[in-house]
Amino acid sequence: MKNPRNVYVVGSRRTPFAKSGQQLRAVTRLELLTAPLRALREDHRLEAPLGDVALGALLNSSSQWNLARESVLEAGLHPYTPAYNVQRACGTSLETTLQIAAKIALGQIEDGIAGGVDTNSDLPVEVSEDLRGLLKELHVAKTIGERLRVLAKLRPAFLLPKAANVVEARTGLSMGEHCEKMVKEWKISRLEQDEIALASHRHAVRAYADGFYSNLLVPVAGLDRDAFPRADTSLERLAKLKPVFDTSGAGTLTAGNSSPLTDGAAAVLLASETRARERGWTPLARFVDAQASAVDFVGGDGLLMAPTVAVAQLLRRNGLRLQDFDYYEIHEAFAGQVACTLKAWESDEYCRRYGEAGALGSIDRAKLNVVGSSVALGHPFAATGARIVGTLAKLLSQKPGIRGLISICTAGGMGVAAILEAP
Repeated sequence: MKNPRNVYVVGSRRTPFAKSGQQLRAVTRLELLTAPLRALREDHRLEAPLGDVALGALLNSSSQWNLARESVLEAGLHPYTPAYNVQRACGTSLETTLQIAAKIALGQIEDGIAGGVDTNSDLPVEVSEDLRGLLKELHVAKTIGERLRVLAKLRPAFLLPKAANVVEARTGLSMGEHCEKMVKEWKISRLEQDEIALASHRHAVRAYADGFYSNLLVPVAGLDRDAFPRADTSLERLAKLKPVFDTSGAGTLTAGNSSPLTDGAAAVLLASETRARERGWTPLARFVDAQASAVDFVGGDGLLMAPTVAVAQLLRRNGLRLQDFDYYEIHEAFAGQVACTLKAWESDEYCRRYGEAGALGSIDRAKLNVVGSSVALGHPFAATGARIVGTLAKLLSQKPGIRGLISICTAGGMGVAAILEAP
């Protein structure tokens, strides 16, 4: 389509983010995901059917195979509103935002909701492979004798549960272990990582004091603000924390400069210009473009470095420079990942490897994650993208003629990036 329509973010809501197993431990993923959807319905008087809804969860259960549609119905949205599930690891809800935006831009729909949820407190638990095989045999057994012979094979070890575990299937390493390899390759110091983490907390604390998050969060289970931002943290306190992924003495990633295991959900409402005008919705930001990319992390690329490629491709397509932004929202899976990304963009050799003429250059750090990011706010895997889109849209709504860049790393050596601008 030569002339796609403008697409606007017109609303954003999310739950408070909490450490897994604590304040939101009794709340299911369906309940978490329903909360921001219901808030958007009430905020924007969503009585008519929406064009489509795309939602996702990384840690979902097979019993909730239709999680998106169930969430729509549970939230009281019009029953004629379709919905579908998406999963691109930590980039899930930026991907859902891209998909809904693309449908609006192409004229397929006029409005839609994108979002995601994850909760380590409501983990799907699988049975062991031995018990699974036994249960399959038991299911096809026809006589009592056959069933007894199958049950005679049961051993106590078969009953040990198999909890979900976010590690790379091709390497057996966690994201944190991969990030340790990255910071060593890029020679990122512990101090630099702790400085990024400290800035994240300070920015988040200041944003709360300024009331920035007051109309973005919907209370859940008595919690009305994120549980992580710390006003009392300091470089001295962060320096006392022990490495958690590489304990050999060479590790630098700690609980203080890594995003915590988090429960939470987020969603954004998107609309065409026509629909926004019809419904009296005030555009917060225009969703300009987005890009997903991947790298060969098994062959030597850093697992979490793909956003550097996605951003380069996005800039080239839109005729922009890395410095042409007023806000940079770089997801802080680990402070070390942010540092590696910034250093890679400054490297001629690295950028040429992925088809660029040379280094993309440096950014103004004062424009980076200005109201906090995942280290200070938390990181429910599939909710982070929508959290960032909503945050950036609000920032952009405050001044005309400005734009922002989103960069999110994901498992599997992938990354998603997006550009938003003031409406």
